[in-house]
Amino acid sequence: MDNLIPVDQLCTHYHVERSFFKGLMEFDLIQVTTIEQTHYLHVDSLHEFERIIRLHQDLYINFEGIDSVLHLLKKIEALQTELSEIKNRLGLYEN
Repeated sequence: MDNLIPVDQLCTHYHVERSFFKGLMEFDLIQVTTIEQTHYLHVDSLHEFERIIRLHQDLYINFEGIDSVLHLLKKIEALQTELSEIKNRLGLYEN
Protein backbone atom coordinates (compact mmCIF):
# COMPACT_ATOMS: atom_id res chain seq x y z
CA MET A 1 0.00 0.00 0.00
CA ASP A 2 3.06 2.24 0.07
CA ASN A 3 2.68 2.96 -3.65
CA LEU A 4 -1.04 3.73 -3.50
CA ILE A 5 -2.66 7.13 -2.99
CA PRO A 6 -6.30 7.33 -1.83
CA VAL A 7 -8.57 8.91 -4.42
CA ASP A 8 -10.15 11.12 -1.75
CA GLN A 9 -6.73 12.56 -0.96
CA LEU A 10 -6.10 13.24 -4.66
CA CYS A 11 -9.48 14.93 -5.03
CA THR A 12 -8.66 17.26 -2.16
CA HIS A 13 -5.13 18.00 -3.32
CA TYR A 14 -6.04 18.65 -6.98
CA HIS A 15 -9.43 20.27 -6.27
CA VAL A 16 -11.43 17.79 -8.35
CA GLU A 17 -14.74 16.14 -7.57
CA ARG A 18 -15.11 12.42 -6.95
CA SER A 19 -17.42 12.40 -9.98
CA PHE A 20 -14.39 13.44 -12.06
CA PHE A 21 -12.59 10.29 -10.92
CA LYS A 22 -15.69 8.23 -11.58
CA GLY A 23 -15.78 9.55 -15.15
CA LEU A 24 -12.09 8.76 -15.62
CA MET A 25 -12.70 5.21 -14.42
CA GLU A 26 -15.77 4.78 -16.66
CA PHE A 27 -13.73 5.82 -19.71
CA ASP A 28 -10.80 3.64 -18.60
CA LEU A 29 -8.56 6.70 -18.59
CA ILE A 30 -7.03 5.67 -15.26
CA GLN A 31 -6.69 2.40 -13.42
CA VAL A 32 -7.57 2.35 -9.75
CA THR A 33 -7.13 -0.30 -7.11
CA THR A 34 -9.99 -0.89 -4.70
CA ILE A 35 -9.21 -2.15 -1.21
CA GLU A 36 -12.01 -2.41 1.34
CA GLN A 37 -14.29 -0.09 -0.66
CA THR A 38 -11.61 2.61 -0.92
CA HIS A 39 -10.23 3.56 -4.34
CA TYR A 40 -6.50 4.13 -4.76
CA LEU A 41 -4.34 5.41 -7.59
CA HIS A 42 -0.91 3.88 -8.03
CA VAL A 43 1.98 6.34 -7.70
CA ASP A 44 3.19 5.37 -11.19
CA SER A 45 -0.09 6.70 -12.63
CA LEU A 46 0.21 10.10 -10.98
CA HIS A 47 1.96 11.76 -13.95
CA GLU A 48 -0.78 10.57 -16.32
CA PHE A 49 -3.45 11.75 -13.88
CA GLU A 50 -1.88 15.21 -13.72
CA ARG A 51 -1.76 15.33 -17.53
CA ILE A 52 -5.47 14.46 -17.65
CA ILE A 53 -6.30 17.18 -15.15
CA ARG A 54 -4.44 19.78 -17.23
CA LEU A 55 -6.25 18.69 -20.39
CA HIS A 56 -9.60 18.87 -18.65
CA GLN A 57 -9.18 22.04 -16.57
CA ASP A 58 -6.86 24.16 -18.70
CA LEU A 59 -8.12 23.20 -22.15
CA TYR A 60 -11.71 22.25 -21.23
CA ILE A 61 -11.45 18.88 -22.98
CA ASN A 62 -14.14 16.33 -22.11
CA PHE A 63 -13.49 12.65 -21.34
CA GLU A 64 -13.92 11.53 -24.95
CA GLY A 65 -11.48 14.18 -26.11
CA ILE A 66 -8.99 13.27 -23.37
CA ASP A 67 -9.15 9.65 -24.49
CA SER A 68 -8.37 10.69 -28.07
CA VAL A 69 -5.56 13.06 -27.05
CA LEU A 70 -3.92 10.42 -24.82
CA HIS A 71 -4.15 7.86 -27.63
CA LEU A 72 -2.49 10.28 -30.05
CA LEU A 73 0.22 11.18 -27.53
CA LYS A 74 1.03 7.50 -27.00
CA LYS A 75 1.20 7.02 -30.76
CA ILE A 76 3.58 10.00 -31.08
CA GLU A 77 5.80 8.61 -28.32
CA ALA A 78 5.92 5.22 -30.05
CA LEU A 79 6.81 6.86 -33.37
CA GLN A 80 9.53 8.94 -31.71
CA THR A 81 11.02 5.80 -30.17
CA GLU A 82 10.90 4.04 -33.53
CA LEU A 83 12.54 7.02 -35.23
CA SER A 84 15.36 7.06 -32.68
CA GLU A 85 15.97 3.35 -33.20
CA ILE A 86 16.08 3.83 -36.97
CA LYS A 87 18.48 6.76 -36.63
CA ASN A 88 20.74 4.64 -34.43
CA ARG A 89 20.76 1.80 -36.98
CA LEU A 90 21.41 4.25 -39.80
CA GLY A 91 24.32 5.70 -37.85
CA LEU A 92 25.97 2.27 -37.89
CA TYR A 93 26.01 2.30 -41.69
CA GLU A 94 27.23 5.89 -41.98
CA ASN A 95 30.36 5.21 -39.95
